[in-house]
Amino acid sequence: MTYEEFLDEIATLLTEMYDLSDEAAIKLVVDAQANDYFVTHDDKEELRSFAQAKIEAVAIYTAKQNKNETQRKQQQRQVQKKKTR
Repeated sequence: MTYEEFLDEIATLLTEMYDLSDEAAIKLVVDAQANDYFVTHDDKEELRSFAQAKIEAVAIYTAKQNKNETQRKQQQRQVQKKKTR
């Protein structure tokens, strides 16, 4: 599959697996692409398969969830610090 088809497949999987809107799924894929996450996939055609698309969909969704959780915990710490002052 082409690089563009691969990215489209990842976005589709994100909507199906995680009940994301098309816009949210596309944003996840575009953000990952902007961070050079898919550079090797562009260079190596063998990495652009349906099985690999599912792996990447899970990976970028999990990374986003982990980032959100880290930010939430940091905000909680800031609130706690302000309360103890």
